[in-house]
Amino acid sequence: MNDIEKRLYMLESVSDYLESGVHAVDENGRTLIYNRKMMEIESMEIQDVLDKNLLDVFQFQQEEESTLLNVLKHKVPTLNRKQTYFNNKGQKITTINNTYPIFYEEQFLGAVEIAKDITKLENILKGSYQKNASSLNMLESIVGASQVLLDALEIARKAAQTSSPILIIGETGTGKDLFAQGIHTASSQPEEPFIVQNCSALPQDTLESILFGSSSHDSFQRSSLFEQAEGGTLLLNELHALPLSTQSKLLTFLQEKKLPQSENQKEIDVRIIATMNEDPIDAISNGKLRKDLYYRLSIVTLFIPPLRERKEDLQKLVSYFIDHYNNMFGMSVKGVSKKVQNLFEAHDWPGNVRELQHVIEASYNVLELDYRDTIQYDHLPMQFRQRIQLGAEHTATLAEHFLFTGDTDIKPLDVFMEEAETYYIQKALKHHDYNITKTAKSLGMSRQNLQYRIRKYGIERPSM
Repeated sequence: MNDIEKRLYMLESVSDYLESGVHAVDENGRTLIYNRKMMEIESMEIQDVLDKNLLDVFQFQQEEESTLLNVLKHKVPTLNRKQTYFNNKGQKITTINNTYPIFYEEQFLGAVEIAKDITKLENILKGSYQKNASSLNMLESIVGASQVLLDALEIARKAAQTSSPILIIGETGTGKDLFAQGIHTASSQPEEPFIVQNCSALPQDTLESILFGSSSHDSFQRSSLFEQAEGGTLLLNELHALPLSTQSKLLTFLQEKKLPQSENQKEIDVRIIATMNEDPIDAISNGKLRKDLYYRLSIVTLFIPPLRERKEDLQKLVSYFIDHYNNMFGMSVKGVSKKVQNLFEAHDWPGNVRELQHVIEASYNVLELDYRDTIQYDHLPMQFRQRIQLGAEHTATLAEHFLFTGDTDIKPLDVFMEEAETYYIQKALKHHDYNITKTAKSLGMSRQNLQYRIRKYGIERPSM
């Protein structure tokens, strides 16, 4: 290792030890440095960001420009700027940024951002919240008519008539909160409290104080969320983010209906609904979730299908969001163009229904200045169009592999799709040495989903 390589290695190592996020881009907005803290803040892997353009990865609110891109444009520092944006999964992130231009003598090289995460701080300030009965969604208001969605709704209706705990599993943006609200409103006590707590939003000590209550001399929280939700529902989002010690206390409450180590030992009548955005079996094997808590909570388990598995609902969802934003913006948009509809059908929607909603909302902000009554391709947010273009290039490469291998006939679409999916799953399995958990994670699906496809396509591990 020469001196230059040694210095670069030490610089990268030092940046990974910092308690602030570091994100540096070149003059074109391409990421060159992305430290460990920034990965943690933005819930991203380095391969998702490194060597990619900012707008290919992150989404910014219509009225708010990226602080890094702003410094690239004006070449002057931006200090103590609060910024809210979304990662590639549609998760909301809020940071306080100091952003600086970088020059070598008179040559402009790019910009670096030093970021502090205040997402959790804002969530702490918001705390848990209670929804009024009149503002809760009903199961009947959930949009879609696909069989997988109808099956999930039927399970939810039956679960609503019981007092059993419920575990709702689904990817980010699939609508787990809507199902939880619908179950509460369909129960025998819809007018009772419906309280929501995000388990990843608070430090352990604060979270335990909020969940289980605190002593009388502690002015921060006098009664527990269980007591506040008595007679109704307590929704615990991102259950696997709870520390294991807190999970143990939650298990005790579920078994005894009493607060652990509380002077008041009366039973508390409250239904617990928990949500997870990852496979619980993976969470157990990774030490994030207690097995006994999972079995206690999963008496009723509800799987919410991702949007890519219910594409037949797309048109209904698009119509729903257009009606919603017509009312909000005071506009009369009639629909989307044929080109946009085809793009929507081809997209795999990693951010699910929430991503679709964000795309349509962003399009309205452009439509306001355009006066057209149909969402056209050029109304779609730039970062979405760029992702679509990249996806099309990958699809074209895959199509060449399957369609143009010397045969003159074009294969039927369903045959091509099945062969492409089989090929890609086999490739992923081989890459991960046929480890189901790692392969499923890399493909962005649950273990059960992957195992189903392995059985469906008859994929077998080659004999040694």
